Amino acid sequence: MKLPLYLSLLVLATTSVHAEDHPNIIVIYTDDQGYGDAANLNPDSKFPTPALDRLADEGMTFTDAHCSDTVCTPSRYGLLTGRYAWRTRLKSGVFGAETPCLIADGRMTLPSLLRDNGYDTAMIGKWHLGMEFPGDRNSRDWSQPVTDMPLDKGFDYFFGIPASLNYGILAWFEGRHAAVPPTLYTQKKPNDLAISDYRMMPPYESGLTDLSLPNATGNFKGPIEVAPDFVDSECLTRFTDETLKWLNNRDSEKPFFVYLPYTSPHKPVIPIEKFRGQSEAGAYGDFMIETDWHIGRILDWLDEQEIADNTLIVFSSDNGPETTWPERLKRYHHASNGIYREGKRSIYEGGHRVPFFVRWPAKVAAGSVWNGPICQTDLLATFAQLVGAELPNNAGEDSVSFLDVLESGKAEQKRLPIIHHSIKGRFAIREGNLKLVMEGKSKKEERELYNLAKDPSEKNDIIEGEDVDVAELVDQLTAIVKNGRTTPGEAVPNDTGWWNNLVWMEPW
Repeated sequence: MKLPLYLSLLVLATTSVHAEDHPNIIVIYTDDQGYGDAANLNPDSKFPTPALDRLADEGMTFTDAHCSDTVCTPSRYGLLTGRYAWRTRLKSGVFGAETPCLIADGRMTLPSLLRDNGYDTAMIGKWHLGMEFPGDRNSRDWSQPVTDMPLDKGFDYFFGIPASLNYGILAWFEGRHAAVPPTLYTQKKPNDLAISDYRMMPPYESGLTDLSLPNATGNFKGPIEVAPDFVDSECLTRFTDETLKWLNNRDSEKPFFVYLPYTSPHKPVIPIEKFRGQSEAGAYGDFMIETDWHIGRILDWLDEQEIADNTLIVFSSDNGPETTWPERLKRYHHASNGIYREGKRSIYEGGHRVPFFVRWPAKVAAGSVWNGPICQTDLLATFAQLVGAELPNNAGEDSVSFLDVLESGKAEQKRLPIIHHSIKGRFAIREGNLKLVMEGKSKKEERELYNLAKDPSEKNDIIEGEDVDVAELVDQLTAIVKNGRTTPGEAVPNDTGWWNNLVWMEPW
């Protein structure tokens, strides 16, 4: 298929960088944190976030940054691969803990790119992209290794949990094994701290009462496998402690890459005792204060080691806020989604516009702001350009470098269209200030058009009567889907053919 004109006109710049100039890189990823949950982005925030304020004050704030989907699994795929997850077998929803990893063997990822360019790579935190565990729920052999997991996707080191706390399997995995295997079972317990919430904490049960197996995406109902020593409220402390432990124990002159995906403020909302009552937004605000405090621990360590200047930190969230945000707004007058429409799972801005800060004192101007659109898929191309690597045709298909923005505060070219995607599979295309929301499978999901420069809250649908070439936007979206890529290059196949969310397209 012939590439559309907007692609053929784009010229990608590359920068040659000497290995000794490569910065350390840390990507910190929160879970369900809305745009308005960073105090520096929300003048009416009901809790402080001093560590995030530091990142903004000492780095660059991106006010129009987007996750690649609106829920956990597909956003994490996009972040790590530079490719939209809807190109894979996952067309809607999220994975559970136990399923083949969504990242195919051999696909370039952030850690594999950096590892192959001289970095030590580590992931500490929540994975949620699928793993293969030994045996099944009826017959585990935890002496055998976990496979198809972070160590197989470019990371040298892994400590963390397989998925969200409500999906299991819950244990502290280091490498391919858990020091204390998940041999007990649990279900959600009441959590009186927060709105419509639960806990995953002892006491745990020794008998399995529901022998159902997970479905194709690793999700199942019934008891969750859990290790006797696992407690949900320890996640943030354990992940930060293990990150600092790995950094302190490295015996290497190489630069490092750390991917630190926290579990907060995703449910269960469980601030530890020392942070309770510190906010004006209930337990949720307290939990965000705790999260921010742990981020501050990372920043303090960089200062102590005198390496902050040449360490690039990226901070963002995997999607907008959980659907408890309206009740939080009602009770505490705190808008987790800021001025944006709706939240997690939604095709509207509140579902995918997220806080995004980059600090790199050696290169990025302190207190700078970028108001142009970027997507988390852009990290792969950005890091590739940073280390002087050229992406092959079958990697980073939806990734556009913004290194020029970081280094000069200016973009050499306009960002290519960004494709948004909801939990149910509905599409939207963002081109400049225009956002075209496509019709969905439901008759209620009609085509909509918004001018985000004039109407960032998406209150006024201008599909009727606006002098906009909607057909051109549809053609761009169609080409991006069918070509298997957003960026220039040879067309590559998606992992599947046509699927039924592409209601505006003919099957191929």
